[in-house]
Amino acid sequence: MPPTPILVSWSSGKDSAWGLQVLRQQPETWDVRGIFTTVTPAFDRVSVHGTPRWVLEQQARRLGLPIYEIEIPYPCSNDAYEAAMRAFLQRVRQLPEARAASHLAFGDLFLEDVRAYREDRLAGTGFTPVFPIWDADTTRLAHIMIDSGLRAVVNAVNPELAPAEIAGRWFDRELLMDLPPQVDPLGENGEFHTCVLDGPMFSSPVPARPGTVVRRPVAADPDGGADGRECVYADLVRA
Repeated sequence: MPPTPILVSWSSGKDSAWGLQVLRQQPETWDVRGIFTTVTPAFDRVSVHGTPRWVLEQQARRLGLPIYEIEIPYPCSNDAYEAAMRAFLQRVRQLPEARAASHLAFGDLFLEDVRAYREDRLAGTGFTPVFPIWDADTTRLAHIMIDSGLRAVVNAVNPELAPAEIAGRWFDRELLMDLPPQVDPLGENGEFHTCVLDGPMFSSPVPARPGTVVRRPVAADPDGGADGRECVYADLVRA
């Protein structure tokens, strides 16, 4: 049988990047046709992570894949988010290069409620969710990522869950050593997010580096809208 066409949910961070890498290591099973992500036009950034759109475009170019942007408003209610996702799925069916894709991959690791949400929303749509790095030990996986040459910047931190000072740092062994014990090494509980600038999934490094660190409202919350929360963001500038 030919490999199954699949699209990858791309947050711009390490988990989605590694999920894509795992799929690409199984070419007899999966044919990655593209990546998709939510973007908040009010900020011109990837939702939640806060990655600038120009960095997103550079990532897609180095992945050698088309990117499908799903624009959502700010603030974004859960209804608005789900409507945008339904419209995206309808659009995918009309795109020649992605039309055959019947599976969507997500970089979730262990949050059962998040996985159940995705499975529930995709039920009956004709698209099957896939979780290529599900249930991986996050400490071990963090070291595997770093050892592979993956380079990522901590570009968003929830200061209620993790030290604000890690914003702008590289995701490396020194960072892992400095994380408090209650912080997941991959930030799976929402402690922090990253933006990948290099790694085995890229043809060359993304020409960007950490810039100014600021506090601002969460770029968008696909689980129910803005609620006044702030994150600490490390902006990315051209290198």
